[in-house]
Amino acid sequence: MSDNKADNKTALVISAHAADFVWRCGGAIALHQKQGYDVTICCLSFGERGESAKLWKEEGITLEKVKVSRQMEAENAAKALNAHDIVFFDQGDYPLRMNDEAKFKLVDLIRAVQPNFMLSHSKYDPYNTDHMYATEVAMECRMIAQAWGHNPGEKVLGAPQLYLFEPHQTEQMGWKPDVFLDITDVWDNKRAAIECMQGQEHLWDFYTNVAENRANHFRRNSGGQAGGRKAKYAEGFESIYPRTVDELE
Repeated sequence: MSDNKADNKTALVISAHAADFVWRCGGAIALHQKQGYDVTICCLSFGERGESAKLWKEEGITLEKVKVSRQMEAENAAKALNAHDIVFFDQGDYPLRMNDEAKFKLVDLIRAVQPNFMLSHSKYDPYNTDHMYATEVAMECRMIAQAWGHNPGEKVLGAPQLYLFEPHQTEQMGWKPDVFLDITDVWDNKRAAIECMQGQEHLWDFYTNVAENRANHFRRNSGGQAGGRKAKYAEGFESIYPRTVDELE
């Protein structure tokens, strides 16, 4: 993720459930859209069974009604973030499972977007195995999208970085951020997106607090307490693949 303005650059978010992208990388989405990127969000499921407790307490609720509500929330959140596009794979949740046909559909999306970078979940999550499964699928499909022998004649994928966004309880997930992104300029967009997720209101202030804490880490790592940029809100990410550089700084 760069501070430079984009020139037809793209990014792809692979979210296990319909709300995950909001809490964990909504700032990155809004910021890169502001910089000129086209950011596509792919929700592998609606989170209809395991991520919608508030909705299931409503009288007369059904699985399909929950899906409709969750899709509407996610679409409204994507609009608040000015996302380029949001797509839904409807693969079910608790557990999330994808067969080869669904994986190849994701490969098609990756090749169509040709992302400069990708975002997904932590590699390990004992509280929500859907999350780590989504990243396993993201890595597998990234690999397939790079294969010249998969649907020969299509444009193959390069080697986009995969950033793992912050899980809910980092100390249990083995997630170690090596990138902090200042999202202060687009915080209002992220908070508006957060408030679109009516089914999970209990998380609104939690993730506001996370963003404030990560801003502290941004300040300390961008020059220390005295010289660091005065970020108020930030997001953390763990990169998977090595970076190639011409200068260490």
